[in-house]
Amino acid sequence: MSFESLGLSPDILRAIADAGYTEPTPIQAQAIPVVLSGKDVMAGAQTGTGKTASFTLPMLHKLAVHQNTSTSPARHQVRGLILAPTRELAAQVEASVRTYGKYLSLRSTSVYGGVHIDPQIAELRRGVEILVATPGRLLDHLHQKSVNLSQVEFLVLDEADRMLDMGFMPDIRRIFSYLPPRRQNLLFSATFAEEIKRLASDFMRDPQLIEVARRNATADTVTQVAYPVANDHKRRLLAQIIKKEDLRQVLIFTNTKTGANRLAHQLMHEDINAVAIHSDKTQQARMQALAEFKEGKIRALVATDIAARGLDIDDLPCVVNFELPHSAEDYVHRIGRTGRAGTSGKAISLVSPEEKRYLSDIEKLIKRAIPLEALPGYGAERLVEAAGKDRYRERSNERARPVAARHVEPERRVEPESESVPSAEIKRAPIRRPGQKREVAALLLPPRCIPATE
Repeated sequence: MSFESLGLSPDILRAIADAGYTEPTPIQAQAIPVVLSGKDVMAGAQTGTGKTASFTLPMLHKLAVHQNTSTSPARHQVRGLILAPTRELAAQVEASVRTYGKYLSLRSTSVYGGVHIDPQIAELRRGVEILVATPGRLLDHLHQKSVNLSQVEFLVLDEADRMLDMGFMPDIRRIFSYLPPRRQNLLFSATFAEEIKRLASDFMRDPQLIEVARRNATADTVTQVAYPVANDHKRRLLAQIIKKEDLRQVLIFTNTKTGANRLAHQLMHEDINAVAIHSDKTQQARMQALAEFKEGKIRALVATDIAARGLDIDDLPCVVNFELPHSAEDYVHRIGRTGRAGTSGKAISLVSPEEKRYLSDIEKLIKRAIPLEALPGYGAERLVEAAGKDRYRERSNERARPVAARHVEPERRVEPESESVPSAEIKRAPIRRPGQKREVAALLLPPRCIPATE
């Protein structure tokens, strides 16, 4: 299948060719015709399979009727609204809109927090047809009346599950109140939780569900491996892997901002040019670090999960989980930064004995075992014993055995914390005579309920 067969306009096809794309990905091939037909869409696919083009291309095609070269702001109303969870993702989606719409006279911009709002206000008041925004900053503009959403024809929620995780749902529902009731709604996400489906039922009209892969699946183009290692040896092992495999570009994930700063500083001492990005960094610093990483000036980019959804780096060869995420779904999004658009990639996880439960959760989610490669001298013996080859052999044997043959642990009866005492065991206090000390009714408890301290 080619892009020409999808029914897109010649101007958009020309921009696609300039970008070097010849064939649509599976999610693009399925979603674009449905969006062009005017239906609401819930679409899910593995990270890195081209979801952004799945909604930007048909949106540009249908909004092309509004293109004009007038300088009047009144001729440039917001017709398409795309909501994204992070600044990086909003900026990259808007860059895609510019790339695919460069031969159309449609204006676009992105608004997000972390930068001064005044330049954004000036840009919005000049008029734009397509607006990409993070929910919080968009509400700021709505409160300042610097943007009007009454003419919106397309609403896109990109990475909706991430916005749910980040607590944006109340903001999104407030934004809905500024939108016209008649519009086309598109929801794109790497994963679909039940909460996302409930949200979709609130604002979508008979959406068509499109899933090109099972939920929470990882791309087949990504080779996954885990190295058992003691916590205090992780940094030394990471430096060895980067140097031994000659990784010229590696994205490293930590769970905390402090940990990202510390690891970047430690890698610099290992003669590995590294920089950290996280939410405490200014937007300018984050964008500069990302640009230098893409250009190859920085060898290792150390990031928190704020970058798991917002980074789109061509041909990123390797992702490293310096610390396993506490949420198994975040693992899917992290390693989705590599092996994108059909290219091959590698995902390395450094797993300490304390993290073996997170590894188990990840394997249950992605429904596959991650190979363990133990290297001597890194304190990995405990994890190898707990989660080595025997574990995978036992799991395989368990699946092979018939259900009836599996041992089922008998249910244990849990004694209630308290239970009623027969009325015969209650001795009531006699009637108190004048001058007699008051006696309290005695409750004779069974011996097993008497505290051990008595």
